[in-house]
Amino acid sequence: MKMPENQYEQTTQSDEQDEMRAEYGEAELTALLQSGVRGKYTARYRQETNLVKLAPDVAAAFPTEQAVNDALRKLLAASGVAAS
Repeated sequence: MKMPENQYEQTTQSDEQDEMRAEYGEAELTALLQSGVRGKYTARYRQETNLVKLAPDVAAAFPTEQAVNDALRKLLAASGVAAS
C-alpha cells in the first residue's frame, strides 16, 4: 500500500484495497483461525477477577462503581466484618 507522503494527503480507494502480506497466505491464515481454542483463558481470567452482575433493580440504585463500593464498605463496617 502506498503511504501518503505527508499526513494530510488523502489515500485513494485503490490504496485502501491493500494486498495481504506475502508471509500470510490465505490457507495458513484460515488454518490458524480454525485451530484457535474458544475460551482458552477464561478460567484464569475468572480466578484473577471478582466480577458480579447486579440485578437490574439494584443496579438502578447505584449509578457508578464507586457508589457500589462505598455502600458495600459501609455495610462491612456496620456488620463488623473486616475487609480483606
